[in-house]
Amino acid sequence: MFADRAKILVRSGKGGDGHVSFRRELYVPDGGPDGGDGGRGGDIIFVVDEGLNTLVDYRTARMFRAGDGGNGGKRRCHGSDGEDLILKVPPGTVIKDAQSGKVILDMSNKKEPVVLLKGGRGGKGNMHYATSTMQAPKYAQPGQEAKELWILLELKVIADVGLVGFPNVGKSTFLSRVTNARPKIANYHFTTLQPILGVVDLSDDQGFVIADIPGIIEGAAEGTGLGLEFLRHIERTKVLIHLVDAASTEGRDPIRDIEAIWSELEKYGIDLAKKPQVIAANKIDVMSELDRETVLELMKEAMEPLQIPVFPISAATGEGVRELLWHVYGILQELPKELIEFETEWDPFAYLDDVTLPFEVSYDEKEKEYVVEGPRIERMLGYTNLDSEKGFRFFQEFMKKNGILNELEKLGIQDGDTVRLYGLSFDYYK
Repeated sequence: MFADRAKILVRSGKGGDGHVSFRRELYVPDGGPDGGDGGRGGDIIFVVDEGLNTLVDYRTARMFRAGDGGNGGKRRCHGSDGEDLILKVPPGTVIKDAQSGKVILDMSNKKEPVVLLKGGRGGKGNMHYATSTMQAPKYAQPGQEAKELWILLELKVIADVGLVGFPNVGKSTFLSRVTNARPKIANYHFTTLQPILGVVDLSDDQGFVIADIPGIIEGAAEGTGLGLEFLRHIERTKVLIHLVDAASTEGRDPIRDIEAIWSELEKYGIDLAKKPQVIAANKIDVMSELDRETVLELMKEAMEPLQIPVFPISAATGEGVRELLWHVYGILQELPKELIEFETEWDPFAYLDDVTLPFEVSYDEKEKEYVVEGPRIERMLGYTNLDSEKGFRFFQEFMKKNGILNELEKLGIQDGDTVRLYGLSFDYYK
């Protein structure tokens, strides 16, 4: 079975705990605190591997964990950082929230590794908490908890052209003729059990990638047969070729087959108005001249008002195939070159924002800084990557949405004043 879908649990690493200890040396009976910081937890990172074409590695193993950060030690020793976990996926993989089904990340156009879950921040040792009035703090900050998330991985084939049609209309024969792909061919329904990619070479530097989408049957959008497993691959394609049995060798009506496939695609949510289509009337080699003229005239009368061209072809002999391919290539030249990418529908940065957790806003007279701290702030910092533009935008929205900016203004903050959040400092500007 083609492994194009997998449900897995990913967990970032827990931050190591800060350490409580005091300097104890000969002739230094009252040494100060020297507890070190905990190491950060490892991140969950996704990266595209061009050498992969299935999600089979995620069908057996279900849980993937990054390394936990090490605890801090005495003598200001810093705990080791947790090892990041890099998960390799094939091009075209979409990452969704398993519970809601919403898109978190589309890896189609991602050339660089992407951090999905950030590891927990390491806790600060007691050496950070010494003050003029508290010279022997017996408190260290615990490491931040790991983040955990059930996700759904879906592989949506990346191809310029999707080849669709009912079983046994000759799609595998067509694909083997126009590309170097060699799908198994037999005389029974659903011969092809996985999308097969092939490259169509028309001439030097002119061609496109075509995907044979396994046979669609009526009810596929509701999960009948295997159709639902493969309909998702059509979403990526820019042009559709409908292959139909114009000779009706199995007694099927080619026009009704086209309409039935349209119905299934629309039920699945594919906007056919935005996807150019071409009809390939196959098996003309077994038709008489009279039948060819009659059937093709009927098909053109039905399709041409919709501006969908009909090409009579024979996948077995090659008749009419090259004309069809050049027409499709011409359509592709007029379309945008970039890959179709799915918009993010759900932001994992925000899913841990718990408004029931407390926070405090105060003013540090000694340092002349405004201080924001508390469990809600710690949690937010643990799953927000402030080094990224998206993460920093989320941080700003978090400060506003949670009323933190209002509290700072009540304390009299002015432009240029410093705001401190657990070792991080920012200049405030309204």
